[in-house]
Amino acid sequence: MSMLANVILTVQILAALGMIGLILVQHGKGADMGAAFGSGSSGSLFGASGSANFLSRTTAILAAVFFVCTLALAYFGNVRPASSGSVLEGPAAVAPAPAPETGSAAAIPGTAAPAAAAIPAPAQGASGAGQIPAK
Repeated sequence: MSMLANVILTVQILAALGMIGLILVQHGKGADMGAAFGSGSSGSLFGASGSANFLSRTTAILAAVFFVCTLALAYFGNVRPASSGSVLEGPAAVAPAPAPETGSAAAIPGTAAPAAAAIPAPAQGASGAGQIPAK
């Protein structure tokens, strides 16, 4: 399905680029008004009346192709496979936690020494400036 989505995305990009090019080539409604008063030329590559029909029809076809590709990409983006392997969608498998032992060092995995020995005790006779008072 990823291959099909890539093909649809490529067609959508080409349709968008084609629409941009055709829209920039077309004359606006005000261009005919200026040509009627003599400023600018009213001739074009496809003729005076055929250019508007050809370019506008081609733009409409490319817009329809772009719209269909957008809907197809939105559909393929929301399709979920039957067997989803996502961790976020399934229920969480919770492993039972081991019962804590009575010793403080046994509660912390990977420590061999008691937890109290790992933290140095504050000196009793030292000046108390800048230290946290002990309870």
